[in-house]
Amino acid sequence: MATKGQPVPLGSASVKLVAAEKDSPPAARLRESGAIIFAKTTMPDYGMLSSGLSSFHPLTRNPWDLSKNAGGSSSGAGAAAAAGYGPLHLGTDIGGSIRLPGSWCGLVALKPSFGRVPIDPPYVGRVAGPMTRTVDDAALMMCVLSKPDRRDGTSLPADSSLHWKVVDKPPRKLRLGLMLDAGAGQPLESEVRNVAIKAAKAFESAGAVVTEIDGILTREMLDGLDHFWRARLWDDLSKLSPDERDKTLPYIVKWAESAAKLSGVDVVRGFNATMAIRAAAANLFHDLDYVISPVSPVVNFPAEFASPVNDPDRPFEHIAFTVPWNMAENPAISVNGGYDAKGFPIGVQIVGRRFDDIGVLGMAKTFEGLRGAQRPWPSSPES
Repeated sequence: MATKGQPVPLGSASVKLVAAEKDSPPAARLRESGAIIFAKTTMPDYGMLSSGLSSFHPLTRNPWDLSKNAGGSSSGAGAAAAAGYGPLHLGTDIGGSIRLPGSWCGLVALKPSFGRVPIDPPYVGRVAGPMTRTVDDAALMMCVLSKPDRRDGTSLPADSSLHWKVVDKPPRKLRLGLMLDAGAGQPLESEVRNVAIKAAKAFESAGAVVTEIDGILTREMLDGLDHFWRARLWDDLSKLSPDERDKTLPYIVKWAESAAKLSGVDVVRGFNATMAIRAAAANLFHDLDYVISPVSPVVNFPAEFASPVNDPDRPFEHIAFTVPWNMAENPAISVNGGYDAKGFPIGVQIVGRRFDDIGVLGMAKTFEGLRGAQRPWPSSPES
């Protein structure tokens, strides 16, 4: 996120530090509304990891357990929110980069409908959204972030009917799908499964009609997105000099440079996965109001890893529950649903139909009341 007068390093030592001439749309809307922007938080190189690794910054660790990863790509925002640096934090998300650190850091983390929050530069599936400790604070940010900005030609028109003061959404008779198998990616760990089931049962006890559903992602879709994103980043990295490229995180370079072997048809087929996912999501919501699922298939992973699998040949096994909603443009939120045996937070994802951001926030607000008391936030090691 560009902020006037400060560089935008993209988390990578290979990026030249040039001061931004103006605020990005989200930063501009926050500043105009009186927000005090006192810190810029980090992300991994080019935002292409769900991890706190970066060639530009020291390692970002998870405040709940410093041996664990904060997730990413909005790693700094997730860690800062959990550690209490401030009440309002901003992340970006193209495959899970708001919700994954939100889940691993115990936060409320909203990926809005595509176009709801103007962003510059816009890109397929890319959104900005709030990362906070409560649903009310996320809604407070959205009332500002959703204001229009002409720099984003994909942004939605201003809607005077949207009222971002969120109240509980009564779940009685709502049709909820419980998705415990994404269709591809890593297997679901038992403690994550239990938290998702408990969340669904809480909604069911409040009157919702819950049905277990199949995931919409396939191996072909996930691999297609991988090919498309490799080619997209290799286009950037290939323009750097060898010395500049060598400054990039080696994991990222190894992942991206394999795109040089892909054909144009391979990359187009990869991009076409976005359309296939969109169609599958639209079909899924014919008979559902909301989907309840895990955010991540795993409880946590080591701070030093680039991803839970930590293999550049299998980089996206952990985003199978999150990435479909970027490509399909649906609003999706991560809310803390419980903890593992050691007290580490586990997020629950609530997904709504396109443009139903208010409904998703309302469901999250209801869940805050249904899930029971939360554990205290992490305190500093010295306290």
